Amino acid sequence: MRFSIQLIAIHSGVNIISLNYQYALSSAIYRIIAKGDAAYASFLHETGYGKGFKFFTFSQINCPFKIEGDRMRLLSNELNFQVAFHLPQAAENFVKGLFQAEQIDIADKKSKASFRVKSVESLPNPLQQHKDNEIVNTQLKPLSPIVAGLQNDKGNYDFLSPDDERFTQSLIYNWRSKIATCYDEETAAGALLIMEVISMKNPFKSRLITIKADTAAETKIRGWMNFGLKVTGRDGLWSWC
Repeated sequence: MRFSIQLIAIHSGVNIISLNYQYALSSAIYRIIAKGDAAYASFLHETGYGKGFKFFTFSQINCPFKIEGDRMRLLSNELNFQVAFHLPQAAENFVKGLFQAEQIDIADKKSKASFRVKSVESLPNPLQQHKDNEIVNTQLKPLSPIVAGLQNDKGNYDFLSPDDERFTQSLIYNWRSKIATCYDEETAAGALLIMEVISMKNPFKSRLITIKADTAAETKIRGWMNFGLKVTGRDGLWSWC
């Protein structure tokens, strides 16, 4: 289930956010969910959020901006992004209601910009023409950097680029882990999952992202864009793509 979220700045004029806004935006989305329905938030926590798996994902923000050091000066009072949830279609109106007229703060220790949710639009399911458990072949293009990594002997992660054969292996492993968490180990082990990187005209592009910057829990991860994925799987297990 995917939505396009349109935001408008509460304060017109200069709005500045961190280049590493992803953690702040993720936290804001979760706060909206928790504020809207404590029982629903508890369900999400118990079925994935508290286990390292977040059953929602979101794109990069879409807004003209100017980079100033480690900040982004937004050149428009409006921006939008997409967010996708692994939820039944029946929850569509519930999720839209949670976001309507809410406030989203994108903030860290250096800057803060506040936005009001202007609109929430449901996006069509690109697989809606397929039946449950039908084998589907499709091509995907990431809307935000994709991170794939392997833990090394020092306990740190070596982040893999799309031209490393272990890149798709890591993504499939993560996909199976989420299926196991949401369904069961048997379903995950038996799921048909095939993935192949498709090169674009432009070379692969990486971005180093800092999570929880300027705190004791600061972590740096590297994600990649400018590539496509040719994916084969069974319809019904696609919500994490």
